[in-house]
Amino acid sequence: MSAIAITGSGISVPEFTITNEELCTAFNQYVRLFNTENAAAIEAGDVTELRESTAEFIENASGIKQRHVVNKSGIMDPTIMRPVIHQRPNEELCHQAELAVEACKGALKEAGRVGEEVDMVLLASSNMQRQYPAVAMEVQSALGARGFAYDMNVACSSGTFAIQAAVDAVRGGSARCAIVVVPEIMSGHLNWCDRDSHFIFGDGCAAFIIEALDNAKGEEVWEIKDTRALTRYSHNIRNNGGYLQRCEPERRDEADKLFVQQGRKVFKDIVPMATNFIKEHMGSQGLEVEDISRYWLHQANGNMNRLITKRVVGRDTTPDEAPTILDTFGNTAGAGSMIAFHLHSKDLASGSNGVLCSFGAGYSIGSVILQKR
Repeated sequence: MSAIAITGSGISVPEFTITNEELCTAFNQYVRLFNTENAAAIEAGDVTELRESTAEFIENASGIKQRHVVNKSGIMDPTIMRPVIHQRPNEELCHQAELAVEACKGALKEAGRVGEEVDMVLLASSNMQRQYPAVAMEVQSALGARGFAYDMNVACSSGTFAIQAAVDAVRGGSARCAIVVVPEIMSGHLNWCDRDSHFIFGDGCAAFIIEALDNAKGEEVWEIKDTRALTRYSHNIRNNGGYLQRCEPERRDEADKLFVQQGRKVFKDIVPMATNFIKEHMGSQGLEVEDISRYWLHQANGNMNRLITKRVVGRDTTPDEAPTILDTFGNTAGAGSMIAFHLHSKDLASGSNGVLCSFGAGYSIGSVILQKR
């Protein structure tokens, strides 16, 4: 059986961006309105007074300076504080499929393929726009792809887990040319009224073409040397939103129906978990630190990534060794490490090795060891 490779990649992002300064202007207006409207309850001790935020606080805490969003106006309105995204008619591409199709087209072009040559579409995302039919099937139809398509969700590890599934499918013969696409509309499940998390996420998408190395037609080809995945149950990152919400309407809009996390616990748990996982995966392939040219890590938090790569490498890494897109894209969940790969891989020489790794709710963690051909 031929080796398996990523033969093309593509990305897409919405046109709207929100800087930290813009975000804080809207958020602080909301805080002042809330505190004024609840002044009596705050004074009585029944309601907690909200605190304003600053762009400096956000950047220091996360490394984020701006993010892309599908809709900006609703987030910028202190009386709405959520994106305004209207459901489209069933005959039109849904928002998530539209984002996915654009990234897929870029990946197909880079791979020298057309949609009809694809026989597997695996759409992986932290949040699906609907329960069914699978958004992957909608993308498959829009691209004119053959074969089969399905959705999967492993939160921020969705991309790496989907790569492993696609590799297994191609290696096993159930697919010849697969697309892994990760469209993340994270703005829809984010609590824009929460000072500790409202700045974290951005919307974006990445797509990879995965096929046998012998069939590769594109100029940018990366052999997938190995994949690895791990899950360990934790509720420190959670979203309880789902179709059963309608069965308990009095709790439908509580904070846990959106993204919630215990940030300090997550940081404490994920750093050693990711560090050991990457080290063990490299070791299983006989790779030393000096053999790795680049690390494309999940773009969740700048401080977290710097600490993980420092522990893996044994020193502070350079932006060239571990590129960051978090500052301009925000945390794009399962798409983040794939976007980083797409933007920061073409400069490497043939024979270069790299590690693509993501980690997130679950806990879940996946890594892919790559070599440029």
